[in-house]
Amino acid sequence: AIILVHWLLTVWGCMNYMLPLSYAWGNFSVLAVGIWATVQRDSLDAITMFLTGLLLTVLTDIIHISIFYPSHDFLSGAKRFSIGMAIFSLLLKPVSCYLVYRMYRERGGE
Repeated sequence: AIILVHWLLTVWGCMNYMLPLSYAWGNFSVLAVGIWATVQRDSLDAITMFLTGLLLTVLTDIIHISIFYPSHDFLSGAKRFSIGMAIFSLLLKPVSCYLVYRMYRERGGE
């Protein structure tokens, strides 16, 4: 569910090409690691990499949104939706990090 929600929000956030390609590459690559962590349920390395990637994308998303946020004059309805979904994804990432951390603890991480 975490991967599906963040995938959908990232797709919607990238809809208007307002954010650079590095936003899409960063988020989609972390989601790919999340798929790996889901498939290999016994791998502690996969869940660690997914958690680390989520934490890093929190920082990079803040930087991307703050640098590339358009001025009020250039905000159309579609751009508002796109940037709103990127912000919503950013706000959900700490919750996702907590849930992934609980999975990490269940797999034997300390």
